Amino acid sequence: MDKYQSLIFKTTETKLLLHTPVFDVYSQHETAYNGTEGDYVGIKAPDWVVVMAIHEGNFVLVRQWRHGEDRVTLEFPGGVADEGEEPAQTALRELQEETGYRAGKITCLGRVSSNPALFKNHFSVFLAEDLVQTGEQHLDEDELLKYEELPIDEVIRRFGDEELTHAYMGTAIAMYMRLMLQS
Repeated sequence: MDKYQSLIFKTTETKLLLHTPVFDVYSQHETAYNGTEGDYVGIKAPDWVVVMAIHEGNFVLVRQWRHGEDRVTLEFPGGVADEGEEPAQTALRELQEETGYRAGKITCLGRVSSNPALFKNHFSVFLAEDLVQTGEQHLDEDELLKYEELPIDEVIRRFGDEELTHAYMGTAIAMYMRLMLQS
């Protein structure tokens, strides 16, 4: 027996509780190896990406309205993968759509779970370099945002202040710092 076998739950029944344009919420009846059972919640959403784009010593960031917080935030570009799209393709597409920058080099810094307690999806962090400004954003109809650049050290120093609060930025910054330590 695998040494973690006693920790595993098996899903015996799944029921859709809520379908939204962004995610689906399921009730899952699960049973553990020792007979413990219960109903748990699982959320299915598409995978997405965060893009840390570097231009002349600055990170390229986007300001946009976040409905959950009812305010404008400042964060790295990113977005949801289209069906069948590879994460690197999503990163390149989202960067160009949101900022007008095209990356000459894209590097995956890592892939992590959004929140394994509830979500079944993952997000990938990419470093985009050798940027060329095309001058053309291609925003979704309901996507209202502006891009700007801030020095890399300022973004890292200010993460967690009133403007730079998106938790995925913290994960991305940690992956970027790991890369810098390896260099």
